[in-house]
Amino acid sequence: MNLNVYRCDGKLLAVDCGIGFGGPDNPAVEVMVPDPAWLAARRDDLLALVITHAHEDHIGAVAHLWPSLRCPVIGGPFVSSVLRRKLGEAGLGHDVEIDTVPLPGRRKIGPFDLEFLRVTHSVPEASALVIRTRHGNVLHTGDWKLDPHPLIGPPTDEAAFARLGEEGVLAMVCDSTNAMVEGHSGSEAEVRRNLNALIKGLKGRVAVTCFSTNLARVESIALAGQAAGREVALFGRSLRNAVASARECGYLESVRDFVSEEEAGSLPDDGLLIICTGSQGEPRSALAKIAADTHPNISLGDGDTVIFSSRMIPGNERGILLVQDELTRAGCNVMTAEDHAVHVSGHPARDELKRLYALVKPKFAVPVHGEWRHMSHHADLAEDCGAEAIVIEDGDILRLSGGDPKVVDSAPVGRLVVDGNRLLPLEGGVMGARKRMLFNGVVVASLAVDEAGRLVGRPRVSAPGLFEAEGPEPAQLADELARGVGELPKGLRKEDEALTEAARAVLRKAVGRRLKKRPNVEVHLLRV
Repeated sequence: MNLNVYRCDGKLLAVDCGIGFGGPDNPAVEVMVPDPAWLAARRDDLLALVITHAHEDHIGAVAHLWPSLRCPVIGGPFVSSVLRRKLGEAGLGHDVEIDTVPLPGRRKIGPFDLEFLRVTHSVPEASALVIRTRHGNVLHTGDWKLDPHPLIGPPTDEAAFARLGEEGVLAMVCDSTNAMVEGHSGSEAEVRRNLNALIKGLKGRVAVTCFSTNLARVESIALAGQAAGREVALFGRSLRNAVASARECGYLESVRDFVSEEEAGSLPDDGLLIICTGSQGEPRSALAKIAADTHPNISLGDGDTVIFSSRMIPGNERGILLVQDELTRAGCNVMTAEDHAVHVSGHPARDELKRLYALVKPKFAVPVHGEWRHMSHHADLAEDCGAEAIVIEDGDILRLSGGDPKVVDSAPVGRLVVDGNRLLPLEGGVMGARKRMLFNGVVVASLAVDEAGRLVGRPRVSAPGLFEAEGPEPAQLADELARGVGELPKGLRKEDEALTEAARAVLRKAVGRRLKKRPNVEVHLLRV
């Protein structure tokens, strides 16, 4: 996830606002967003939020966090189209001021003179952001690559970067995702050729999954399906929204209208190709439902093929492999980028990074967007290219003015969990209790006592996830609870809080003796 903040003359500019996934370290979490508390407390000085491109890790948190920020949002035409749909779904469509900038383009806002430079990425209209200030120029690259044949949109504007380099760049804040990868990231044109040849030779139903906003990939898949004589259907809301925004912005003109999910199920197997969401194993995605055979409109099985035209985002491996295993069990032939050339990265490998440093010639380099090992390798490369590198961590406040950049302070940072229509602290009590319940289970007991603390009737105990509801253990636990409460001092039994806590201790010990676990224990006490 991304949320960057620049400060100049007391005014703030935010750049990108994205989501992240829970991954294996947070199994009770599906989606997370940055905690905006530090920025929200200073929103009177926040002039705008700039979005560099329409990937979820850069745009996905806007609808969740804008109510805390309440600032204008600036982006290119495709970003604006995608964002309007997201905000409309969140009921914020009429609240947020969206300033759409033609690309390339410029905006002057407070002490910041912004210029949007066209770059190639795995989404249309990605931009690098030049931030001109009285202290110097900063280049925030966003996500980018050098692809001479990006298929949708023009290549990265190397001439503009060269002009910027001649003007002078104080610091370049640059993508580190592939800083450990030698060579070049590859071209979308190569993927298009490979998909066309691969799909042409397949029988049965064909499903291809990719990132919904990688419209060059969506176009390549659709054209390959058309060339093979297949009708093409879209499965997944985010994919349909991305395609709607693409058509609104003039893209995908060579692709015929897609058939609906309902129509797809009635087409001959050899005459259908579906493009679906779920490349990262998301539990509620179209592909996950297809793999579990719970999708209402389509099923896949013997003789069908599923192509993963994507890479595994670290942390998503378990979910992806589960979906692939379910598809294989159903009889599908599963193809991935490990076996076939059906994916290229949207991020720069080392040769591309070297080329950009040669064009921009920044005085200082600030590697971002990657794990520490990626940023460390990027820093070494930047030093070799003549820049002084500064590696920073989340929350670090880096002062770039004054000729001697250094980390001068830190801002509190954190992550919030998207839980239905609310946001919860990742390290807060609710999520902590949910994690404990996930690993240690939960025991719930209800008991009624009279004014003297004597039991009225028999306690009820349930322990979902620990014992079978119809098994003997819940009744045994209820009996132990009754005995334990009966043995408590009379004075203690007259105090609701003390009695409740003592009942919790009785149950916790009883389960511990049986399972060597310490579950969450909830006791509902009724005094009659």
